[in-house]
Amino acid sequence: MASRPTFWSRAAPMKAPPSVCWCRWPVPRSEADMRNSTVIRESWPTSGRLAAWPAGVLIAALMALAVAGCAGGDPLVGLFLYNEADPYILEFGRQILGAAPSGFAIKKFDAANSQPIQNEQIDNFLDRRPDLLVVNPVDRLGAYAIIQRARSAAVPVVFFNREPLAADMALWDRVWYVGAKAIQSGRLQAELVIKLFGGDPAHLNAFDRNGDNVIQALILKGEQGHQDAEIRTREVLHSFEERAFRVEVLALEIANWNQAEAYEKIHHLLRQYQSAIELVISNNDAMALGAISRMRQNGWFNDADGNGVIDSRDPDWTPVVGIDGLRAAEQAITEGYLYGTVKNDSLSMALAIIELAEFLLGRRSGSSLSATVEDGRYIWVDYTPYVYQP
Repeated sequence: MASRPTFWSRAAPMKAPPSVCWCRWPVPRSEADMRNSTVIRESWPTSGRLAAWPAGVLIAALMALAVAGCAGGDPLVGLFLYNEADPYILEFGRQILGAAPSGFAIKKFDAANSQPIQNEQIDNFLDRRPDLLVVNPVDRLGAYAIIQRARSAAVPVVFFNREPLAADMALWDRVWYVGAKAIQSGRLQAELVIKLFGGDPAHLNAFDRNGDNVIQALILKGEQGHQDAEIRTREVLHSFEERAFRVEVLALEIANWNQAEAYEKIHHLLRQYQSAIELVISNNDAMALGAISRMRQNGWFNDADGNGVIDSRDPDWTPVVGIDGLRAAEQAITEGYLYGTVKNDSLSMALAIIELAEFLLGRRSGSSLSATVEDGRYIWVDYTPYVYQP
């Protein structure tokens, strides 16, 4: 294992050069409103609710934080987003700001998908002696240096959406994580597909166009080596295998979570495989929407039966599934272009983050937290599947 980077102390702060990450080791750059009446939240089994934390386990770790948070004045909180060009993160940031009570001074920062930029933003913000950092790291390996820097300044950290390594989380007892388990999203995505294709692996329904009892699929992957992209891709395929559904992956394209990139990259796949494509699986909604845009441009999704809507009864309709629950994805589901998505409930996570922040700053009791806490420092929010309701 590579050695850990030297910590830069508060006594002698050392700024990272623009091209240098605090991490110092090579970082694998290649490592989701209420529903409208036509979209439903299905009650399919998920991983289950997490067990409640043992009574009192939080108190010892957080008493100092609560006392510190009782100091006069509005608490100063830094909100650090990895990239507001990501529509899911943009909406997530808005929900956190919207959930914050009056009296919270929250300063938002966009790292534009650069860990060195985020490091510098955090370093400069810590000079202002804030009360709390809320961080969506650009890279999960970057969390190590962020934790060390925050610990030196005695400022607690709540990470969200991109989970740091367990070893890094254990470095300090004032580090928290709020997020969802990627393994669940891949499994629920597979459930969407299994239901659509009839639920019987030995007798697929008419969506198996060529009748070979195998689902021919394209996969749009986030980033190569990215934790969520790897887990989502692995688990959706593993879930098919567990249920004895045969899936032939015609091609896998990496589109870096990006709608425009997916639009471009799926073009040659549509031309190469054409009607052989029976399913498009996307690691997120943005890429799914990009794929749909190109598919529509290439003549897919026609109202062949003339009923005035795009739906699965049209002979050239091809299911596309995503993950995140973006508003644009919900609209695409309503319009019939996107079969379904797995909602990564950013609103519930935003509320959990704000409640946790209130507790850490001495404005809420531990017993009043709505979310369940696991291992004294993790809050998990379940994914939920969404499909069109005729």
